[in-house]
Amino acid sequence: MRDNPISATIDFAAAGLQHGYLRLPHSRNDSAWGSIQIPITQVKNGKGPCVLLTGANHGDEYEGPLALVELAANLKAEEVSGTVIIVPFMNFPAFLAGTRVSPIDDLNMNRVFPGQPDGSPTQKIADYFQRILLPMADVVLDFHSGGKTLDFLPFAASHALDDPEQQARCRAARDAFNAPFTIEMREIDALGMYDDAVERMGKTFVTTELGGGGTATPYTAEIARKGLRNLLIHTGILQGSLSVAPTRRLSQDDDRCFHITRHGGLVDFAATLGQTLAKGDLIARIWDTRHTGLAPRAVHAAMDGLLVARHHPGLVQEGDCLAVLATEIET
Repeated sequence: MRDNPISATIDFAAAGLQHGYLRLPHSRNDSAWGSIQIPITQVKNGKGPCVLLTGANHGDEYEGPLALVELAANLKAEEVSGTVIIVPFMNFPAFLAGTRVSPIDDLNMNRVFPGQPDGSPTQKIADYFQRILLPMADVVLDFHSGGKTLDFLPFAASHALDDPEQQARCRAARDAFNAPFTIEMREIDALGMYDDAVERMGKTFVTTELGGGGTATPYTAEIARKGLRNLLIHTGILQGSLSVAPTRRLSQDDDRCFHITRHGGLVDFAATLGQTLAKGDLIARIWDTRHTGLAPRAVHAAMDGLLVARHHPGLVQEGDCLAVLATEIET
């Protein structure tokens, strides 16, 4: 396997607070010897676990970057027992462009793992995480939200795993994050995901979906900030008490939770996020945008459940995920 061309301007073995870059050489038309400089912060002090914190895996999701740049600006080495590695803008080119995927190679960071050291920029970044950063980490938190094309109830998530001990660790970290909703999430497209790369290494992994619409709100940004601090306290990195509020537990038991459109057009939602639906209830009507005078196509709930995600904005194409349901667990 070839060496990855990315170099870090910080010393991962050194104690203390360091701000720097993951520097990826990138020759382009306007800079023959240019580079992509991905900001990174490490705070290291004494013995303890290593937590890797990432945002902007998709470049149009902002709650994670907001929480992480604030943490990087304020966290002090003497407050820490262990190591905190902060990468607020994982897919930096996509973040700068405000797009889900990189404008350089049109690749989705969350579908290219384990990456390639001699591939395109997105593949090189993924390979660096796979071979350099992830082996150092004990716990990984990867922030997500709906970006420009989805809107979510704010939740923290873990996955069903084959190893019961690892699954219990992930659940405990997810619950410590204490989002308004927690979910054992089912992925619609898991191939090449960062989540899977982390979990295959046996690490404790937590992810989120915190709103959407291509923006952050004061409400969703505060969920990210509070959950981040809670997780660091849960791991023993920081001292203090968890900030705990009531949370509702959800699960996704089978693929019926995903409602895929068979027709494109103008969406007329009949249900709102957080609404409880029974099997057969109307989720939305889709109006034809090429002709007038036609009846809309109806999309009905394929199961009982809570509406946890919906397409955004108001137009869909055939094959889009229109809505996602989850089952509420009595606790």
